[in-house]
Amino acid sequence: MKKLISILLLGIFVSGLLVGCSSSSSDKKNGAATSIKESKKENVNSSKTNAQDGKKGKTLIVYYSATGNTKKVAKEIAKKTNGVLFELQPAKKYTTEDLDYNNPKSRVCKEHDHVNLQDVKLSETTVKDFKKAKVVILGYPIWWGKAAWPVNNFVKNNDFTGKTVIPFCTSASSEIGDSGKKLSQMAGTGKWQEGKRFSSDASEEEIQDWIKSLNLEWN
Repeated sequence: MKKLISILLLGIFVSGLLVGCSSSSSDKKNGAATSIKESKKENVNSSKTNAQDGKKGKTLIVYYSATGNTKKVAKEIAKKTNGVLFELQPAKKYTTEDLDYNNPKSRVCKEHDHVNLQDVKLSETTVKDFKKAKVVILGYPIWWGKAAWPVNNFVKNNDFTGKTVIPFCTSASSEIGDSGKKLSQMAGTGKWQEGKRFSSDASEEEIQDWIKSLNLEWN
């Protein structure tokens, strides 16, 4: 009888050890699985953060568009460079009548004749995360052989130190001329490159080729 009791007690003890080992092994496995999941989650979050950091305004496309032609090119440039678009808008917007170059009494003609009127106030001249931008592409129409003056106050009110600035213009017939050079003198800061003129019907391929020719690292 004593022998039988001893055998039963031994069986209970061994069973307890097996259950304990099994539980410990299961906990370790579950703990390891949880740790792996958390590690993967952290890596994913880290990758997302890095990706977001890499897109914070490295390339900025700033433009003023009177009739939509410059806007069209600017949007295509932003698409090809993964850049951030910022449209300059006069506080007092130009109407179709204002842009009638054939009417000497129109707004643009008066502004052309009186330089002091070319100090066009903008709704906003400050771009979010501007300091983080490494490349600024500046677009505008050509008015009487120079950059449309609504871009002037943006150029005057920002510090381009440490940035590469690339002008481009849209025009039916006029060339970009020295418009970019005059803007760089107005800015007084930044590394300004030679600009590019696009026609109002510039093709996607032409824009793409120009972007490649710049040999810059985009976002």
